[in-house]
Amino acid sequence: MKKKREVYRTSEVARAVGVHPNTVRKYEEWGFLPPVKRESNGYRIYTRYHMEQMRLARLAFHGGWPGGRIRKSALALVRCSATKDLRKAVRMAKHHIRLVQGERTQAEAAADHLERWVRGKAGRGRAAPKTIRAAAKTVDSTPDAIRNWERNGLLTVPRNPKNGYREYGGPEIGRLRVIRMLLRSGYSTMAVLRAMRRLDAGGKRLRHTLDTPGPEEDVLWAADHWLSTLSEQEARARKILAQLRRMERMQTAGIMD
Repeated sequence: MKKKREVYRTSEVARAVGVHPNTVRKYEEWGFLPPVKRESNGYRIYTRYHMEQMRLARLAFHGGWPGGRIRKSALALVRCSATKDLRKAVRMAKHHIRLVQGERTQAEAAADHLERWVRGKAGRGRAAPKTIRAAAKTVDSTPDAIRNWERNGLLTVPRNPKNGYREYGGPEIGRLRVIRMLLRSGYSTMAVLRAMRRLDAGGKRLRHTLDTPGPEEDVLWAADHWLSTLSEQEARARKILAQLRRMERMQTAGIMD
């Protein structure tokens, strides 16, 4: 005997996932769920696919995102899964993990430079200086962003006396990493400028330099907090992939709709 298809009301989906029924309706409206059929009386009828897709969406969205690119990636993979193309969604989830890992790599390099900077050990280094394009690629930013940081007084870059071109050596690259990390973790340009000035003054009295709420929270705390945020984001990205693979298996077994 063929198993009867599982169907759910809006309230049942909401209760299972731990959200308000209006959230379920909004997710449908925004394209995060497949189209929902209605009964003759107008009530929505959700299937097992809707239920699992809602679990996926909550995994992806609950808690926000560290940065615009990660947010865009999460939105895209959930919308892809809503079309029931799970194979493509799995590929996108793997890319999403790599995106988060890349951000963690940048943050770890920034935190390492910041630690040395505070201790007065961020020397010139021996690496050949980079052009602005190469520097932007190294810190995963853009030349326009770097020029804007310079216009706002966040850094001063030495120039080659022969051709006048900016040259980004080790300290400049490290400074770019720190600026990028602090801006991406939500600090204003003025807050970052205060931090840069204190660091340039010798790394003393860094507390209260950033516009953080607690007296124990300083520049180093900001770096640790950002690394912790990205670590949590990577764990969430892996759960997203696991949920998509689970959905794939259920789809193959014919128990999703």
